[in-house]
Amino acid sequence: MTAEQLISFARGAPSLDIIDVEGLKAAAARAFDADPAGVTAYGTSVGYLPLRKWIADKHEVSADQVIVTNGSLQADAFLFNHLVKPGDDVVVEKPTYDRTLLSLQNLGAKVHQVTLREDGIDVDELRALLESGIRPKLAHIIPNYQNPAGTRLSLEKRRALLELAVQHEFVIFEDDPYADIRFSGEALPSMLSMDTDNVVVHASSFTKTVCPGVRVGYLVGPAALIDAIAKKATNLYISPGMVSEAIVHQFCVSGDIDRSIATVRTALAERVRLLAESLRKHIPGATFTEPSGGYFLWVDLPSDVDVDKLFPAAMKKGVAIVKGSDFLLDGGKHSVRLAYSAVTNDQIDEGVRRLADAIADVRG
Repeated sequence: MTAEQLISFARGAPSLDIIDVEGLKAAAARAFDADPAGVTAYGTSVGYLPLRKWIADKHEVSADQVIVTNGSLQADAFLFNHLVKPGDDVVVEKPTYDRTLLSLQNLGAKVHQVTLREDGIDVDELRALLESGIRPKLAHIIPNYQNPAGTRLSLEKRRALLELAVQHEFVIFEDDPYADIRFSGEALPSMLSMDTDNVVVHASSFTKTVCPGVRVGYLVGPAALIDAIAKKATNLYISPGMVSEAIVHQFCVSGDIDRSIATVRTALAERVRLLAESLRKHIPGATFTEPSGGYFLWVDLPSDVDVDKLFPAAMKKGVAIVKGSDFLLDGGKHSVRLAYSAVTNDQIDEGVRRLADAIADVRG
């Protein structure tokens, strides 16, 4: 099976046709013209200073509350390594991003998964966990169009989480790279913007709104926390990539990012519509909630479909998926995550047809 023949619902990355390549080329030229010394220098561990300031203005915080990193996964790693020690309790959603699970497990944390509902994490279940005596260092929350489930945290639950964090003295890690990829409805305020007690650390990325290749993410949090992380970052790599951050800065200040977001929104809204239509047509036993934004659709398959068997069967048919069990400490044996960001419209129906054929093979 060649790469050209494979239809992949596996990776949450935009397809080339919705990346503004020409805009990025122009932004690169402007970056070198505007600030050749800054672009080509080591820089500092907090990142390219003009981009740091742009991010600070976006979130209405001071620049000393921002550190720009090589992708948001590194931002996650910096925070986890700073706060979490072996044996510490941490809370994550159920399901949650698979790399979050791996990172926290590798640090020796005691991970507690709390059920995810259609309007976000089950705050009653979390409250009961806290009242049982668990004292987490942090709660990792993906509030908008969650990876992998595609859900959005309601405003009521955002408020409830902030109250619980203050009461039980834990950090809310608001991991929010998908907020701008909204297909319908109104934007909700970030928990960072609602925080009056310094309990929120916010992370985001330009992967979903510009392109993955720039590898630019960031953390926003209390200045003392950001300063401590910046000192560790200096020892790790002196500075992140100034060239890519300067390109992103030019892409942002020119307004190209707004056009890029609009392009991605329009394309992915159509793709998820087509994907849902194809699933209903070809896999009628599948259940799912069509997301109102983001990159991912979570699908629960009939109980006689084991995803450990489905995964290799699907690959043989030329379609890539991600097993639901990857996002859970236990369970997910009959679920899959489908990313609709990297598939073009003409691939979607064929990809679902192949998946349906693989399911038929697994069922025998």
